[in-house]
Formats: sequence, C-alpha cells, structure tokens
Amino acid sequence: MFRSLRFRLPALFLLGIVLAAVVATLIAVRFFQDYTRTRAAHELRAESAGIVQLYARQAGAGDVPVESLRRAIGGDRIFWVPGVADASLFAGRVPVLQRSAVHFATLGAGPQTINLSAGGKGYLAVVQVVDLAGIPTGAIVVAKPDSALTSRWLQLLEELAIAFGIGIPVAVLLVAVFSRQVARPLESLSDAADEVAAGHYDVELPGPGGGSEIERLSARFGEMAAKLAESEELSRHFLMSVSHELRTPLTAIRGHVAALREGVVEDEESKQRSLEVVAEEAVRLERLVGDVLDLAKLDARRFALLREEVDMRVLCERAYAAFAAEAKARGIDYELSLDGGAVLVTDGDRVLQIVSNLLANAIHATPAQGRVELKLAVGEHDVKVTVADTGPGISPEERERIFRPFWSGHGGGTGLGLTIASELATALGGSVDVESEPGRGSRFVLLLPREL
Repeated sequence: MFRSLRFRLPALFLLGIVLAAVVATLIAVRFFQDYTRTRAAHELRAESAGIVQLYARQAGAGDVPVESLRRAIGGDRIFWVPGVADASLFAGRVPVLQRSAVHFATLGAGPQTINLSAGGKGYLAVVQVVDLAGIPTGAIVVAKPDSALTSRWLQLLEELAIAFGIGIPVAVLLVAVFSRQVARPLESLSDAADEVAAGHYDVELPGPGGGSEIERLSARFGEMAAKLAESEELSRHFLMSVSHELRTPLTAIRGHVAALREGVVEDEESKQRSLEVVAEEAVRLERLVGDVLDLAKLDARRFALLREEVDMRVLCERAYAAFAAEAKARGIDYELSLDGGAVLVTDGDRVLQIVSNLLANAIHATPAQGRVELKLAVGEHDVKVTVADTGPGISPEERERIFRPFWSGHGGGTGLGLTIASELATALGGSVDVESEPGRGSRFVLLLPREL
C-alpha cells in the first residue's frame, strides 16, 4: 500500500503543502514580530517626546500631571532616571531606575530605543534625556512590556493555526480527488501493459479525462499495442509465407530427385528436364534465403557498400532483360525508356537489386495484357529510375505498410522485396517513393545521388 502511487502521490503533495505552510508561518511570524516591535517603538517615541516637552514647560512653573500621564499611557510605563542635577518633579511618583540600567552617560540628545529590564520584567523602551538650562536633569523612559508584544504574534499564530485547521482538510480532499484522477488511468495503463506482456493486444485503455499528459500516454500506448499486434500478425504471415515458399520448391526438388533415384525417368530428355527443374527450384530457394539474410543484415547495419563507377543505362538494360521473358509469356506490354547516359559512383550490385525488386513487384502485380514501364531520367545531381505498372494500385492505408517487412498486400510472396529496396536506397543516400491510386496502377520512383 505505502509503495503504491495512489498513496505516495497524495502523501508527497500533502508533505509539500505542510512544509510550505510551516515555512510561510515562520516567515510571517518573523515579519510580524519586526513590524510589531517597530510600530511599538514608533508609538513610544511619540509618547516620550510629548512627555519631555510637557516636563520642560512645567518644570519651573509647577507640578507635572503625572497621574494623568500614567492613566493616558497606561500602567507603570513611565520611569525616571536621575541626572547630574536631579530636580525631577517625578521624584517619588514613578519608579526610579539606576543610571547604569540605561547607560545614561552614553545617551544622546534625541530619543533612543533600548531593551530594558525592571522589576523582573522585560520592556521595549524609549529613553530621552531632559535638559533644563543646558544641564542634564535626568531621563524619562517610556516602556512597553515584552509580554504585550509577544501576545500579538501569539494571537497571529492562533489565527494561522485555525486557518491551517480548516485549509489542511480541504487540501487533503482536493489532493485525494486529484491523485485519484491521476492514479486511476495510470493503474489502468499498468494493467494494460500486463495484458500486452502476456500477448493480449486488444486491451482496454483509459479514456479522456485524466489530463493531457495521461491522454497522450494512453494514445501512444494504444498505438504501440496496435503496432505490436500488427508486427505479430506480419511475423505470423511471414512464417506462413516462408513455409509455403520453402515447401513448394523443396517438394518439387524432392519429387524429381526421387524419380531420378528410383529410375522412374528413363529417357535422357526427361532426366535433363528434371535436372533443370531441380536447378530452377534451387535458385528460387537461394533467392528466398538471400532476401531473409539481406533483411537481417539491413536491420543490424552489418552490410558493406562498394564505391564503383556504375553505368545506369547498362544496369537498367540488364534489369529489364531479366524480366523480359516473363513479361512476354504473360502478354504484358513491357517497355524501357532511357534518358541519356549516367555514370554513378555507387554500389552497382545493390542498385541492380533495388531495380530488380521493383520490377519483380510490378510484374507480379500487373495482370495479363497489362503494361509495365522502366524509365531512366538523368538530372544534374541525381538519377531517377521509375517503374510504373497498370496493376490494381495501392490504397492510402496500404501505402504506409508496403515498405514494412513481411507485408504482402495481395497475399503472394514474402513481402520482403520492397522493404529491402527501401532500406538499400536509404543506405545508398537515396530513397524509394510510391505514387498510386486504387484501380489505376502504381509508380515507384528510385532517386539516387550522382555520388555515394
């Protein structure tokens, strides 16, 4: 329980709120203490100045109304400090302080704020020397008990405690609601991850309402699960396709070899034909295994590229010739269009493999009496090889998948030809693009730089 996100998330938020509240309280109390002390000192200075002025006016004319001053100021807050010439009218009516208590000798002409201890109590006091005819008669001290100042910020603490007592439960409720909104979709994603790990890709994901980040995470997770499901489907399709592709030539080879071994085929012409079938099927097997190995090398980036001068006219003619017989047999209008000569510095075998894969794909997709065109166009900095067909075309959805491994839109072949062509083109610094519309054929374009 204590390790779960549902507990730790609100606990972390509440800890942050409490720490922030404690720090804010300490800062507020500290500022309030300074403010209270400064304000009290200002009030005491004003009171002290008034008393001193009143004392100076009436010192030689009569009596100072001490009792009215004490009532106005409140309590025993007036003290008298005898001076050099003690002629105080306060004598005997207010507490008298020792001169050492206020360091009388160091006092200046104006009021000064001091901390005072008298009668076992602490005071914040303002002391001011009284001069009569230039002679320091004494000093009047107006003070305020520290307890009065302390009670103010203690009252502030009580009010803050009440505010926290109300605010913390509200914060707990809000944090609990918020953490539930965050933790619930995350728990759902965790359960969905367990399902995906077990191989169940059709999982239920949390819907909108968990926050933008949660929604994006859920969307990306759904895309990941869909791609994993598609990858597994493609892998299964690949295994079925490879099994079929391997079984067909192996069955033919096994049958002809058995016929030769058992003497079923006796005449020389039939033996020669059986050997040709075995050779053709062996080449077919070699091509299939080569495609799988090429794909593995491309994925692992463990293949080497040659740098050699390649005549693209000769290369296109060679690729064209390799499929001429098959195209003729199926009645396909097979055309070659060459735009001048171009010599590239690249890997000729890899370029031939790309063009051959594109042609094989086009021949396979084009029905009888259809049309396939191989065209070479030479630019200033690059060379464009185009393979166009009049096959069934490719839908926009399939267009995003045809370059993925093991994808065969029409159920034939292993689905590796276009993948290998695209990966090789990228490795050669070029690209393979497709333009297609369902029912109107496809157009594959190989773009290669003049130099590798």
